[in-house]
Amino acid sequence: MQRADEKTTVPNPSAATDGEQPLFKEPDASIADFPLPDNEDFSDDFFRRINDPGFLPTYSMPELYGSIFHCKPPIIQNLLYPGTYLFAGAPKIGKSFLMAQLAFHVSSGKPLWNFAVQQGTVLYLALEDNQERLQQRLYRMFGTDVAPALYFSNAAKPLGGGLDQQIETFRREHPDTNLVIIDTLQKVRESGNEKCSYASDYEIISKLKSLAEKLRICLLLVHHTRKQQAEDRFDMISGTNGLLGCADGALILQKEFRTAKTATLDISAEINRINGCICRVTSRRLHGIWSVRRRSYGTRRQTRFCRR
Repeated sequence: MQRADEKTTVPNPSAATDGEQPLFKEPDASIADFPLPDNEDFSDDFFRRINDPGFLPTYSMPELYGSIFHCKPPIIQNLLYPGTYLFAGAPKIGKSFLMAQLAFHVSSGKPLWNFAVQQGTVLYLALEDNQERLQQRLYRMFGTDVAPALYFSNAAKPLGGGLDQQIETFRREHPDTNLVIIDTLQKVRESGNEKCSYASDYEIISKLKSLAEKLRICLLLVHHTRKQQAEDRFDMISGTNGLLGCADGALILQKEFRTAKTATLDISAEINRINGCICRVTSRRLHGIWSVRRRSYGTRRQTRFCRR
């Protein structure tokens, strides 16, 4: 079948302010607009080939284009998609406040910083908190406004020790779950895996990535940055390049100094629609809620935030 003459191009971003229209339109279907290739004749020769120890499964480009994949709508448009993402920042700069804010908005379906949100059940594994501390933080941020679809746990098994089964069970009990936050990644590392190496970092993210793909959810992993500065901010993620190398993307929250009211959120992801977002954000001291001061789009997107 002849392919359509028209080419789909990325729309030019609006020059308007934060109330602008989305920078892109979600596709309604996959690239497969033509019939799948005919099925191979399952002859004895075919089974001999696949049982050969040297058999390498391959597929042609037409077969790839003929495959139909599920569309992955954003969890938070231009910010967060299904997959496995790192969220890194220095200690005590408001990471947990921002995670609670993301969780609240996704579970309630309320837009975040003028970004559209896909409402769904959220599981927040606050593994460095207890119920009292978490209650105080949430009441400070949202008062008596509650999100019934937001669930918390302060204890979880390590990866390889039952964490994947726990998340799968929660997903079965709450089929509309679209976001799981693990705060922090270090808390779910397998025991005896303290040694920092590229292989171990890549392996843990690979396992979590397989889980996210299986359940078609977003796994957001809270992590720390190292003290040493780097020209590329993403090189400041604590650990080896195996973490970011395997993850679908990363978000870096950074302040010029610890007591600053403003911070920069750098976003890098495989999905080129959000790669290079920079947000300048500010935090209101009284409530701890982050708000966007300025957004820019380039090689990386950076947003300036404020915390209230």
